[in-house]
Amino acid sequence: MTLDLTDARVYMAEAIALARRSVEEGAGGPFGAVVVREGRILGRGRNRVVADCDPTAHAEVLAIRAACAALGVFHLSGAILYTSCEPCPMCLAAAQWADLAGVIYAAEGADAAALGFADSQIRAILAGHAQGLPRAQVMREEALEVFRAWALSPVRVPY
Repeated sequence: MTLDLTDARVYMAEAIALARRSVEEGAGGPFGAVVVREGRILGRGRNRVVADCDPTAHAEVLAIRAACAALGVFHLSGAILYTSCEPCPMCLAAAQWADLAGVIYAAEGADAAALGFADSQIRAILAGHAQGLPRAQVMREEALEVFRAWALSPVRVPY
């Protein structure tokens, strides 16, 4: 699929303005994002990691959350994420989970890394070139009981 870049500068300007606001307010890093579908901004986000004491409060994640909340859905099929910087692995995964149609970004991950926003260790772990956090498994069967209950629930909403 090729992304339509017709109005990309308009939406990217909004994402960059949100990034600037994050910097001016000291809320977090210089990152902003908007979720757009059919020419309408559905959600906006700016980095609030510092302000919210939340390492997951990245601009992209907050824009996705805002769009989903505004529409009352958890899938954003057909929407595009415009972000002031190439998404980190967490934000890229969130975009995938939200079923976005694509991502358009301005700065590169290397640009952010040059400022100390390095996600190279996470990227290496995901690529299988480094070991991540120690992991262990316990109580699988108990968890699977809950999975089975969810699968049989008459109020279950399929993903």
